[in-house]
Amino acid sequence: MPIRLVKSLALLTTGALAGAFGYGAANLVPTFDAVPLEMRLSFHARLMEMNGITMQGAMALSALSAAALAVMTRGTTRWLAGGAGLLVLASFLITRLGNVPINGRIKEWAVTSAPVDHAEILDRWELFNLFRTGTAFAAFVLLILLVLRRPGAEHEANRPA
Repeated sequence: MPIRLVKSLALLTTGALAGAFGYGAANLVPTFDAVPLEMRLSFHARLMEMNGITMQGAMALSALSAAALAVMTRGTTRWLAGGAGLLVLASFLITRLGNVPINGRIKEWAVTSAPVDHAEILDRWELFNLFRTGTAFAAFVLLILLVLRRPGAEHEANRPA
C-alpha cells in the first residue's frame, strides 16, 4: 500500500509541475513577447515572486516522491522512478542556475530600465524555460510509463534490493 501512495504522489506532483511549466511555455512566454517591454518586465518580476515558493515546492515534492519510489522499488520501476527524480532535479538546477539569476535582473529592470542587450538576456531566459519544461515533461512521461506497466510485471517488494 505505501508504494501505491508514493507512486500516486510522484505522478500527481510531477504532472502538476509539468503542467505549470507547460502552461508558462505555451501561454505566458508568448504573451510576454506580445506586450510592451515595460509591462512584461513588471508582470514578469511580480509573477516570479509568486512562483518562487510554489514552483520550488512542486519541484521538491516531485523530486522527493520520485526518489522515495526509487528507494522503495527495484528493477525497471526503480530505474524509471530514479530517472524521473533526476529529470526533476535537472529542472530545479536549470531554474536556480539559469532562470533565477535572470529573474533578479528583470526585477531590477522593472524599476529602472532594461540594458541595451535585454533581448538577448530575455531570449536566454526563454531557452532555460524550454529546457526546464522539457525535463519536467520527460519526468512526467517516465512516471506515466511506470504507472501504466502491467501489474505483476516486476515484483515491487517493500525491501531493499
